[in-house]
Amino acid sequence: MLRTHTCGELRSSNKDNTVTLCGWVDSYRDHGGTVFVDLRDRYGLTQVVFGPTGEDALTPIAKTLRGEDVIKVTGVVAPRPDGTVNPKLQTGEIEVHAQQLEILNKCNKAPFFPTQMDLPGEDLRLKHRYIDLRRPEMQQTLLLRSRIIKGMRDYFDENNFIDVETPILGRSTPEGARDYLVPSRIHAGKFFALPQSPQLYKQILMMAGYDRYVQVARCFRDEDLRADRQPEFTQLDMEMSFVEMDDIVGMIDGLVAKLAKDILGIDVPTPLPRMTYDEAMERFGHDAPDLRYGMELIDCTDLAAEAEFRVFKMVSESGGRVRGINAKQGGEKYSRRDIDKLTDYVIQDFGAKGMAWFKVDADGKLNSTIAKNFSDDLLAKIAERMGAEPGDLLLFSADEWDVTCRVLNGLRRRLAAEMKLYNPNDMNFSWVVEFPMFEFDSEANRWVAMHHPFTAPRPQDVALLDSDPAKARAIAYDLVINGSEAGGGTIRIHDSNVQKKVFNLLGMDEASAQERFGFLLDALQLGAPPHGGIALGIDRFVMLFGKLDSIRDCIAFPKTQKATDMMTGAPGEVDQKQLRELHVRSVKPHE
Repeated sequence: MLRTHTCGELRSSNKDNTVTLCGWVDSYRDHGGTVFVDLRDRYGLTQVVFGPTGEDALTPIAKTLRGEDVIKVTGVVAPRPDGTVNPKLQTGEIEVHAQQLEILNKCNKAPFFPTQMDLPGEDLRLKHRYIDLRRPEMQQTLLLRSRIIKGMRDYFDENNFIDVETPILGRSTPEGARDYLVPSRIHAGKFFALPQSPQLYKQILMMAGYDRYVQVARCFRDEDLRADRQPEFTQLDMEMSFVEMDDIVGMIDGLVAKLAKDILGIDVPTPLPRMTYDEAMERFGHDAPDLRYGMELIDCTDLAAEAEFRVFKMVSESGGRVRGINAKQGGEKYSRRDIDKLTDYVIQDFGAKGMAWFKVDADGKLNSTIAKNFSDDLLAKIAERMGAEPGDLLLFSADEWDVTCRVLNGLRRRLAAEMKLYNPNDMNFSWVVEFPMFEFDSEANRWVAMHHPFTAPRPQDVALLDSDPAKARAIAYDLVINGSEAGGGTIRIHDSNVQKKVFNLLGMDEASAQERFGFLLDALQLGAPPHGGIALGIDRFVMLFGKLDSIRDCIAFPKTQKATDMMTGAPGEVDQKQLRELHVRSVKPHE
């Protein structure tokens, strides 16, 4: 090794030891005859002194050092002089008096420095990711990621799971997003697909008798991106045989409690609370509700039908919903201009046609530009239904049910952040269960799977697959952390007849199903046990545990929102020779 110690290792107990350190110049201070350098590696900082107490010949060389130069220093550990101890550093009681200096590499014109206060834009940071990754914050995040993954692996190892790797090159199957395709050189005109998940392979492992499978799996989805989504991502994939939903959920409850204790130092009571999908949508307007605060949705459709306010009356009479939220004491915080901004927000972002509102005055009465369309008695009923108190702000959405969900969920989250209704350091864990089996795609005029095509219906709902698929509920469960879906799983179909029926509902005839999933249908008829599992988003876990705003900040080499790698320039063009070998021709679309 070039070094004897790391830059975060030395203490007072190392006094008078001769040591060798390697690292990056974090900062330097030239005090005339003495040069002070803070030397940095991922373990910490150590102050190195070049000058009268060391080798005088080194001082001129030390004066040439600049930020991010890579150096090797040998010297003697000494206590810092009185009054210069730095209690913020673990190495703050000592310094190293240099006796030898070797410049391993000079840093020429760095586009930015990892310790500067005003960081550049994300594009520049991603282009020079190797510098960005030197930032202590990034290093702590990747250390957190490593600890979380190790904690997951240790937990499942203790619970008798076997870690099995599944293929990266597989067959294209419909799982809700576009596949990344890989052309085959050997089989002209045919393609592999990168896995959106190891779903089918882990089900096959259950049928092969490996009743407890786990894997830290790389997955790929060619879909529209946002702050918490990447084209390639990592998930903790788990599957169990001879189980029911409670067994899977209970296993993950234990994992969550372990990680919360080991990583965050908090005790999480188990079992984690659960609510059904229907309850979540009715109370919060979203299937991953943030339970760190209240502000639940309240239905006023029956009261709206009594109003002379045209919008409320039309919506209630046409089968729509009139629902609202109460922003406690929001009447004082939000001016009329602020409310107009909230209205523009729900129109532009969630497809609302508008937003109705009332402020609650000191006498408990509701005031608004639309108040004249309501009798005093009706306003009093609305106030009572909404739990209104002086100073509150009541906001309403009148529209189709799904629109009111989107609008009020968006308002609820925005208002909670602006009004600081929760401690950002708090962590809330819960489950949402019993999702619908299907959603109807009006454009394609067919049913699509809410989770994936291999999800089992509740036993009491199997008959609904023939009579009323919209009412069928799945044995499905999502883990929710602070209003974000952190994982999702289901009990799988292990009856080939039920699987064929689901394929048929999804618009897949018997021939197509056999061509695409024949191996699965065959396996289901050759001794398939009841089984189920879950996938936890590791990137999402790290983002939430680390209190980060984007998963790009917890992935070493992420893609941008345009699915590009700013550092390497991927994706890039390839030689025509490579395309010919793959039997592929690239045709650029017309402008």
